[in-house]
Amino acid sequence: MKTSWKLQDAKSHFSKLVEQALKKGPQYVTRRGVEAVVIISIKDYEALTFAKPSFKEVLLSCPKVDQDFEFKRQNDLPRSIEF
Repeated sequence: MKTSWKLQDAKSHFSKLVEQALKKGPQYVTRRGVEAVVIISIKDYEALTFAKPSFKEVLLSCPKVDQDFEFKRQNDLPRSIEF
């Protein structure tokens, strides 16, 4: 179950909000009844942001093609274009 705070309550009880984020997980803050932000611990934040591999690492982790692999293309005729 997620914990939601009104913006005014989050402002006046910020220390409690931070403690709850550290102990119980993400804390949602609403503004005018709409979820606006989430307060999370630094541990959770780093897990979200630093766990992503770089584009280079993604490309290098793709399966390798054997050197003997032959690409086969279809022998379709080109389409006819009318002028």
